[in-house]
Amino acid sequence: MRFPFAVLCLSLLLAGPARAEPLTLMLDWFVNPDHAPILIAQERGYFDEVDLELEIVAPADPNDPPKLVAAGEADLAISYQPQLHIQVDQGLPLVRIGTLVATPLNSLVVLADGGIETIADLAGRKIGFSVGGFEDALLGQMLETHGLGLDDVELVNVNFALSPALLSGQVGGVIGAFRNFELNQLDIEGRAGRAFYPEEEGVPAYDELILVANRERLDDPRLPRFLDALERGVLYLLNHPEASFDLFIEGRAELDDELNRRAWVDTLPRFALRPAALDRTRYARFAAFLEARGLIESPPPVETYATELAR
Repeated sequence: MRFPFAVLCLSLLLAGPARAEPLTLMLDWFVNPDHAPILIAQERGYFDEVDLELEIVAPADPNDPPKLVAAGEADLAISYQPQLHIQVDQGLPLVRIGTLVATPLNSLVVLADGGIETIADLAGRKIGFSVGGFEDALLGQMLETHGLGLDDVELVNVNFALSPALLSGQVGGVIGAFRNFELNQLDIEGRAGRAFYPEEEGVPAYDELILVANRERLDDPRLPRFLDALERGVLYLLNHPEASFDLFIEGRAELDDELNRRAWVDTLPRFALRPAALDRTRYARFAAFLEARGLIESPPPVETYATELAR
């Protein structure tokens, strides 16, 4: 009996520790506090502990990540719930498997001293935007709540220069401003901003940042392990916010500035505490909103594009 056991032990020693499986995650944009739970989970070694070697990739084009997942060229991507509905309607084989930021961040922002007290005051004004389509629908709903329509304002494409366009007077308001960033950026520049929130103006609440996978790869055993590690990252972040910021900027000195420190604090309460959990009613409700605004055709069943993986 001793000989076989000795042979087994020797075999295990020669084989060495189990090799971590690589997993590629495409970000939606460059690294910023919105991605904190992922970075913290990586720095704390939580992905290592579930045998995952996570590769985090910032895209050259923020439109690419979901498309790369759909094409099988990346395992996971950070995307946005509104875009998921639209891309699924276009035929992309994408499924939401997790939530990173569980509240809207998008907002309509004006300068506090710009003479705009309510949305109704935007009549006849220019409004800057970065991405057409969904933001037009969002703005349209917000305007209609106050008796206006898109014809009552002039839309100006300012690309991603939302705050500069406001500060220069090029536009009277901007849609698509993230409330945890643009408001802080304006304040740092010495100009207070005022935000109007879509979910308070007739737009159903939605998940801002989500994790999407390819529909054909939902049985990949790496995915639930990723979500387990991510949840641990969220909890550590909430329990140790200051220590977590130090981990966040470790090796990333360019992120250690006033804007990111402020955004860090404002983003903390918006992270999903249970990243894998799915609110099906929220997804069905938002799909109905997009259908009513003419952005998608008849919505498919929620379970075809959003799921809660068995863990």
